[in-house]
Amino acid sequence: MKHDEVMDSTRGRLLIANGSLLDPNFRRAVVLVADHDEEGAAGVVLNRRSETTVAEAAPPLAPMAGSDEPVFVGGPVQPDAAVVLADFAQPELATHLVLGSIGLVTGDEAADAIEGIRRARVFAGYAGWGPGQLDAELEEEAWLVQDALPGDVFTDQPERLWSTVVRRKGKDYAILALMPDDPSLN
Repeated sequence: MKHDEVMDSTRGRLLIANGSLLDPNFRRAVVLVADHDEEGAAGVVLNRRSETTVAEAAPPLAPMAGSDEPVFVGGPVQPDAAVVLADFAQPELATHLVLGSIGLVTGDEAADAIEGIRRARVFAGYAGWGPGQLDAELEEEAWLVQDALPGDVFTDQPERLWSTVVRRKGKDYAILALMPDDPSLN
């Protein structure tokens, strides 16, 4: 796989942790890739809901995402920083679109963007890879790549997202999709 093919194929797509990826930050993680170029890659883990609400962690973001909505653990990089993914009514107003009308909300546009946002989700931190790092992990098959759907970003059942998107890969992945979180309990 050539370097450019990987970069072109992962932005706006899902990285699904393969069963062999045991790093606790990414075990059974589903990552939406927001950026991937020669400088590296970044995204957010979609399926790690925290017990903290948006109102508790980031009160200024509550009008956008909902006060009682949970903050998600977006990844191990800058865990004290808030990353917001939003579904824009007018996608052309987003500074960084990731998937269709879903894009990142930057601090500069947060106050102005509230009116044009249909829904939003707040993440604490993000997942990041240095130059060539994600490409190497893809070559090692640590990650499966799958097309993302808008519903993946805003799923009401994040704890089931990993199995759901693995199943979408087809019958060759059916057994992996059924793998329990802790195989020793099987």
